Amino acid sequence: MELHELGAVQLAGELRARRVSSREVVEHLQSRLARLDPVLGAFLTKTSDLALSLADEADRRFREGLITSPLQGVPIAVKDNISLTGHPTTCGSRMLKPYVPVFDATVVQKLKAHALPVMGKTNLDEFAMGSSNEHSAFGPVSNPWDLSRVPGGSSGGSAAAVAARLVPLALGSDTGGSVRQPASLCGVSGLKPTYGAVSRYGLVAFASSLDQVGPLARTVEDLALIYGLIAGKDPRDSTSVSTQTDDLSDAIRKPVRGLKVGLVREMTQEGVGQETREAILRAAEALVELGVEVEETSLPHMHISIPAYYVLACAEASSNLARYDGVRYGFRARSARDLTDLFQRTRSEGFGAEVKRRIMLGTFVLSSGYYEAYYGRAQKVRTLIKRDFSEAFSRFDLLLGATSPTPAFRKGEKSGNPLEMYAADICTVSVNLAGGPGLSVPCGFSKDGLPIGLQILGRPFDEATLLRLGHNYQLSTNYHLPTPRIDPGSGNGGEHVGA
Repeated sequence: MELHELGAVQLAGELRARRVSSREVVEHLQSRLARLDPVLGAFLTKTSDLALSLADEADRRFREGLITSPLQGVPIAVKDNISLTGHPTTCGSRMLKPYVPVFDATVVQKLKAHALPVMGKTNLDEFAMGSSNEHSAFGPVSNPWDLSRVPGGSSGGSAAAVAARLVPLALGSDTGGSVRQPASLCGVSGLKPTYGAVSRYGLVAFASSLDQVGPLARTVEDLALIYGLIAGKDPRDSTSVSTQTDDLSDAIRKPVRGLKVGLVREMTQEGVGQETREAILRAAEALVELGVEVEETSLPHMHISIPAYYVLACAEASSNLARYDGVRYGFRARSARDLTDLFQRTRSEGFGAEVKRRIMLGTFVLSSGYYEAYYGRAQKVRTLIKRDFSEAFSRFDLLLGATSPTPAFRKGEKSGNPLEMYAADICTVSVNLAGGPGLSVPCGFSKDGLPIGLQILGRPFDEATLLRLGHNYQLSTNYHLPTPRIDPGSGNGGEHVGA
């Protein structure tokens, strides 16, 4: 078995046993990345020297018998809206193309402290605004299973990199499904932690009350380890909280017999494709065979979660993105007549169409005379959605449904219709509004050989139970094992090969 075929847990075991060095792993993956990424477009920046330096530090610690993390020496990629000292953080936007941060995000500090080689910064929809990764100013990302299709967004680069075995782990961010939806479309596992469980310091803000850093990996077992490393209270993020993650590896191995799970009607019926619905129902049957009690339930206000989400998210985006004015950092338009003209030209030339659309919508709903009619009502809907979840979790330990209504769609298929594109998030945005955790795991394939994702939702700060169900499901199925085969010469992808 080649090194890129090993998951994070397997690779960590090989490193601890000194059967392979971290430098050897990094060099192997760098070679694979150089060969395959030109057809995938998953990376915007490759941090080769940094990766080798951290790999050498990991190897030094192994030689000295010093192991500070189970993932020491395991390579990882980071979404390009997470600050990394000395390397571009573009957010997939022309606006930040010249920007190089002078500080690390808290999650990056933790990666470096435990000697996880950072392989590079991954592509994304501009400022994390999108569901297909077609909105990057530096080109789209291709789905490794079919290069003519999207990988999902906005963390499409991170998901594609893990699916294509360019890295065993990656970090993304999830504002309305941006970790879980691409995980589903690319056939990998993705976790959106509870809001506040992972520090947002150094994550470029899109919608501050919704954004959350989350990991992607091949298995839930891998996710449990990387989540345990990045979670925790950070004094630089006032919204972060202390969480108990030390025993996650043991917690996820506990049996799931007796757990009560609600199968959410709105995530399996209207608007969800037949192939996806059938895969979710098969997954529910598999859980019943494990001793889980599954019963249908409802989140009655889920059908208005999309309009509420886009009002709130765009309002916060309008505020957060006001700082990009061509004066302090980033892109600056040339030949401006005066300061007002500088602002107008910079923002017009620096932002892409989707970001402009959301800024304008957000500015409108916050404007005088419209604030209460739109923003105020959306906040009330958010309260109703949160109550729906509270009511459901008074009866169930976890909730179950589809991650994405359909498998990956073709590039360009929905880009001309923003409302149709926004509808792709119907199954994911509600838990962001409620602030709870969500997990996506592979649960099947379409007739075209495209992955389908199962979404599991949990109580706030109960990631242990969430991951426990996902891990036990993966122990009883093999949907997470197939690997897409990518042929750089023909530009094709999608053939299953054994993991």
